[in-house]
Amino acid sequence: MLIDIHSHLDHAYFKDDIGIVIENAKKAGVKVILTAGINPETNRKALELAKKYDIVKACLGSYPIRALQKEIESGEFPSEKENIFDIDEEIKFIGKNKKNIAAIGEVGLDYSDLDDKAEQKKQFEKMIALAERTNKPIIIHSRKAEEDAIEMLQSSKLKKIIMHCFGGKKSLVRKIIDNGWFLTTPTCITRATQFQENAKLCPITQLFCETDAPYLSPFKSQDGSFSRNEPAFIVESYKKIAEIKGMELKEVINNIWMNWQRVF
Repeated sequence: MLIDIHSHLDHAYFKDDIGIVIENAKKAGVKVILTAGINPETNRKALELAKKYDIVKACLGSYPIRALQKEIESGEFPSEKENIFDIDEEIKFIGKNKKNIAAIGEVGLDYSDLDDKAEQKKQFEKMIALAERTNKPIIIHSRKAEEDAIEMLQSSKLKKIIMHCFGGKKSLVRKIIDNGWFLTTPTCITRATQFQENAKLCPITQLFCETDAPYLSPFKSQDGSFSRNEPAFIVESYKKIAEIKGMELKEVINNIWMNWQRVF
């Protein structure tokens, strides 16, 4: 009954063996994988994957446009296309597909070396409004923009909020908890103290586990190079939560499954 609440199965790293990746996940006991779109191209791929594989559910969203373009230009996000599109048209597309998706996401703010905060906030406001209209959970990216993201979400009507890979200070983690929102525990918690501290602070009733595959692998390659993550590795997050909280692994699995049923 393992759940990977956030991944990117559309990524080029999976293009040659996605079927094997899904089978690996099933063998590992994974029952649900949420794959997140971040622009028109990946949103459509997410829908295709959900239609093809029974354990995959699509989430559709829009990553901050200029932030993603910067990742494309640096080669961090492999794409042959420029990330230029009409956000309002994409919101219409997502709205039309609301019956085929589990959540709105990945959406949010990313202030990494960018000067377009006002533009990003306008886009994020539109995605928040979309989640309100569709009555869907929302999965939030908030890199170097944690305070602004929380402030905007607090001003919304949304209750089913999942803060993906949250890297903010402890006072903001406590605010998330007090608001009744959810934090994710990525598989790199095996070595990342930030996420270990988040898991320690957060009640088990407000936690989900994610791989963010193909990123944030719990395993390091011997030469220190990139090691591809995949949903089959999600159990590493569950095991680390059990260790941190002094719980049985089965108890952690059951609690997070109940969180899934309550939110989705």
